[in-house]
Amino acid sequence: MVTNLGIGTGRRKTAVARVYIRNGTGAITINGKALDEYFDLKEHSATVKSPLVVTASEDKFDILINVYGGGINGQAGACRHGLARALCQIDEANTLSLRKNGFLTRDPRMVERKKYGQAGARRRFQFSKR
Repeated sequence: MVTNLGIGTGRRKTAVARVYIRNGTGAITINGKALDEYFDLKEHSATVKSPLVVTASEDKFDILINVYGGGINGQAGACRHGLARALCQIDEANTLSLRKNGFLTRDPRMVERKKYGQAGARRRFQFSKR
């Protein structure tokens, strides 16, 4: 029986990540794939790992992440947010360092909705004087 030490939900744009932390050797699995296999770019992998680097717990835990919605950048941000929340659940001492680095704050920026009578969210149709 595998027990979860911490569970965290992370969100960014329209992406949602559920993060489960278990005792282990530092393996990160996202939607059944390894971290580097799921995120092709190194910067996305570094984004996901950043809470572990800050708390110096890279090789202590196995991390299982289920992520859906949004694009690849939003998913990486959601994974980071969920991982930071789960690490706070494990040890309250992590909260201060994670908060200082901005990992516990949900990024509120979302795509603005398109309004009726306009070409886009803010773009208007071309004005004709005559």
